[in-house]
Amino acid sequence: MKFINYLESITGVGIYPLTSFIIFFVFFLAVTLFVIKADKNFIKEVSQIPLD
Repeated sequence: MKFINYLESITGVGIYPLTSFIIFFVFFLAVTLFVIKADKNFIKEVSQIPLD
């Protein structure tokens, strides 16, 4: 039996890809907004941490 046959037997399986996409999109949007709004001095200070 193929794997797709197991997925078809699960009730409501279509909601999982949508939920995963929404979680990914919200996280990506939050990180993008953080980077845009972050203070440039903070970014410079954090980027130097591995070198210290």
